[in-house]
Amino acid sequence: MFKTEIASHRGGAFLWPENSMLAFRKALAWPAEQIEFDVHASAEGEPVVIHDATLDRTTDGSGPVVEHPWGELQRLRVKGTGGETLPHLSEVAALIGPTGQRLRLEVKGDAQKQPYPGLVARCGRLLDGMGLRHRTIFMSFEQPSVAEAASLGGFEQIVWLVDGPTLRGLTPEQLVRQCRALGATEVGVHVKGAHAALLAALRGAGLRLSVWGANHADTIHHALTLGVDVLATDDPPLAVELRRQS
Repeated sequence: MFKTEIASHRGGAFLWPENSMLAFRKALAWPAEQIEFDVHASAEGEPVVIHDATLDRTTDGSGPVVEHPWGELQRLRVKGTGGETLPHLSEVAALIGPTGQRLRLEVKGDAQKQPYPGLVARCGRLLDGMGLRHRTIFMSFEQPSVAEAASLGGFEQIVWLVDGPTLRGLTPEQLVRQCRALGATEVGVHVKGAHAALLAALRGAGLRLSVWGANHADTIHHALTLGVDVLATDDPPLAVELRRQS
């Protein structure tokens, strides 16, 4: 029987400090299927788990992530965690790996929305070393990163994240053609951009649809009723309960 999967977005950003080990530990206690998180590159290309291209909002550091070596970044504290440090992809993967949940990895671009050279391949090698690439859903807004991940192969899914302006500029059929060109197996959109015609076009082409921004009862209900493949939410307990009731 089909069931929309739930991904704890940034570990559950409404409830716990986003993209922190604390949030991931808390999220793993809930029966969601996936843990979603983001990575940027350090100065030497290490995959650092953080949403923003800069450190200021969520850590006690400042400036662009990519301007700091990992040796400095690993000493920074994530705000609201009581002193926990900024995670590396290897730490998050080691935490999620022994559980039944899967990794939903978004590889970010830099402050100019450009891919970090070598970051996709480095993430793939790290996950291979831990035996987790096949349990990882790869995501990116940056089309070159999506295409690179598809070329590397081995990921559970390859997700092209489509922002609002791009989505509004494409018909569902054009979206399907672009997905095929990139090698994507799934399209991710904001929940407010998800509708039945889009889902039908993707499913008809053998592709999947996921949403982010399903953070309140109305948007979670919309995603569940529509029947998307995955909803990413900042409130995993609410989403789990609403799915149980549906």
